[in-house]
Amino acid sequence: MKLKSKRLLPALMASMFAVGCAHTPPTIPPVASVDLQRFMGDWYVIANIPSYPEREAFNAVESYELKEDGRIMTTFRYRKGSFDAPLKIMHPVGRVIPGTRNAVWDMQVFWPIKAEYVIVGLNDDYSQTIIGRSKRDYAWVMARTPTISEADYQAALAKLKALGYSLENLRKVPQQWPEATP
Repeated sequence: MKLKSKRLLPALMASMFAVGCAHTPPTIPPVASVDLQRFMGDWYVIANIPSYPEREAFNAVESYELKEDGRIMTTFRYRKGSFDAPLKIMHPVGRVIPGTRNAVWDMQVFWPIKAEYVIVGLNDDYSQTIIGRSKRDYAWVMARTPTISEADYQAALAKLKALGYSLENLRKVPQQWPEATP
């Protein structure tokens, strides 16, 4: 049994790596194109269908920085459970999928796993965006400001519904900032 386990472990790790690295076109429609330079910078998470670390996030902000080699260095900052909790930081790395006009990325939080990241909504002025996934398991409504109008929020929810999302697990992320934001 021990010998069999030793042979299975490399095969399991290789298959996990292949799954993490394989790219198939998204089944959720991305926006037509994204100007990466304009997309870079801070985005406040207004609402999401959260991944595990985000379930109790307060003051969540995702920041993007485009590197010369094409990688998108990401800093996700949040406080877990309250506005007064210690700041937590994660550093996923994004990579644009060639041929997607910058609208589809692989986002790697942990090696070797890469997650699909599809920009499915983006205002012309780059003030608001919606990120989705083909599995419709996670989604993010983000803006350049910590709040958006109720009309914009409802429009984002309608867009997610139209894309086939259930909004049952959608969570509005608490944002509370002094006048000068991060």
